[in-house]
Amino acid sequence: METIKLRFITASGGPGKESEYPCGIRADSLIAEFGAAGEIAAVKVNNEILPLSQEITINAVLEPVPLLGHEGMMIYRRSQSFLLAMSAKRIFPKENLYIGHSLGNSYYYTFVSAQQGRNFKDTDLEELKRDMLALVAEDLPVEKKRMAYGEALELFRSKGQDDTALLLEQRNESTVAVNTCGAFTDIFVEPLVNRTGLLSAFDLAPYNDGFLLRFPAIGKGKNLEPFADEPLIFSVYGEYKKWGRIVGVRSVGELNRLVSRRNIRDYIRIAEAFQARKLAEIAEKIYGEKEKVRAVFIAGPSSSGKTTTAKRLSIELMVMGIKPVAISLDDYYRENDDIPLDDEGKRDFERLEALDIPYLNSQLLELFDGKEVTLPVFDFKNGRRKEGEGRTVRMEKRRTMLIIEGLHGLNDALTPQVDSSLKFKLYVSALTQLNLDDHNRIPTSDNRLLRRLVRDHQFRGKDAAWTIDMWASVQRGERRHIFPFQNSADAAFNSALDYELSVLKYHADSLLRAVKPGQPEYAEAVRLLSFLENFAPIPPQYVPGQSILREFIGDSEFKY
Repeated sequence: METIKLRFITASGGPGKESEYPCGIRADSLIAEFGAAGEIAAVKVNNEILPLSQEITINAVLEPVPLLGHEGMMIYRRSQSFLLAMSAKRIFPKENLYIGHSLGNSYYYTFVSAQQGRNFKDTDLEELKRDMLALVAEDLPVEKKRMAYGEALELFRSKGQDDTALLLEQRNESTVAVNTCGAFTDIFVEPLVNRTGLLSAFDLAPYNDGFLLRFPAIGKGKNLEPFADEPLIFSVYGEYKKWGRIVGVRSVGELNRLVSRRNIRDYIRIAEAFQARKLAEIAEKIYGEKEKVRAVFIAGPSSSGKTTTAKRLSIELMVMGIKPVAISLDDYYRENDDIPLDDEGKRDFERLEALDIPYLNSQLLELFDGKEVTLPVFDFKNGRRKEGEGRTVRMEKRRTMLIIEGLHGLNDALTPQVDSSLKFKLYVSALTQLNLDDHNRIPTSDNRLLRRLVRDHQFRGKDAAWTIDMWASVQRGERRHIFPFQNSADAAFNSALDYELSVLKYHADSLLRAVKPGQPEYAEAVRLLSFLENFAPIPPQYVPGQSILREFIGDSEFKY
């Protein structure tokens, strides 16, 4: 019998057993070799995350993916979505379940009939939840398998999953990976847990015209935290979802069809025009409050396009007779020696205390009083302000408005001396309305990560592994300093463009392929490559010069 050599890394990260095993042994039969690992969501085989049902046929290093870790909880959420889809097909076989977007630690769902006017009742959700809990109690195996392409296409069409069938049209491999549990089959996008018994922590709750699938927050074990509503974000998502239905591009398959039919340039013009219209509406709202508002504060998570948004908003305000003065909060950092330290003893530039808040407030108050002020310029290379290089500005009453962009813009602790009536707060994020298909959403964080990965390479000379390595730290900062304040904004702007992932694929594919199996970032690189395989590429020359996307791929008409 042919054998393979396997070396194990324990749950604590130390070296484990090394031995020979039969070629084709399943990963789930090797769980004991990881030691006291607790519940395991998946396994890393040579740094690639694979389901526990995977047969191993090569010499490899194996490492467990703990269920309660960051990677494990993302698998948990996808597996909960699979469980819900399975239960919905059992309880409501004539209805089509449709995943919407994230809302805190929840995913928003509707049934197609609900989108057409019928609302499901609380009793329907109770029945769904009972069935899901029954599936958990049965502890059924979840398997990754492969089907012939034609067989998979016929299956999803027969089940009414037209978006899934359309997604397959972008692919040309002879077999299609699927997840199966009992009689239920769905397309494989990323690994799931290997049994339903692991999926006990969830809840269903009615919300708007649909309902929420609630799950534990990352880092909180299996405990469900109280639901925190995000009405502003939900309304923006809802508006874009409605627009997607109107123009007929709700899923990646529908986008790919436009590419194949050579209609994509018209769609790009429509998408850009719609986004420009939304920004103009925000400018009109600001203009309507021009008698009191003196400063617009713009904030949002990493790679949300804040800088280009600020520039385009300035143009919209100039059309209305407002003179904008741009200010970057990055220029108000304290000197390096005064930057607070994080838990690892490193300078924490994301803390509010890293900014010279008294200096910022004093300058703002002087500007509001009509005084002339010289704005600072921070030298990041030397960690201090540059002397004598700042712009000198003055505000003209009722005609001048400050456009202040930076991480903490929505936090009132940034400007404690400025009356709230003088501030207009704008939240910017890339809120992707596209789905892969009926049951699989596109995380907004993936969209932003790909933007940042391309920008870091284009303008900072960083490789994909560098960006992936620091992304977890970026997300921690967002959860602490951005997301808690998003609902305090006066308006929200969606900077996502539904066609952009097809353009980012053009740039990101080669960068991700440069990450090799020996690097710890390989698992994420492979995941993103697999995700991008679903998109037909769009040439970057199709992107308009003033598009927000140009901030990341280059050749923008704006100066940065």
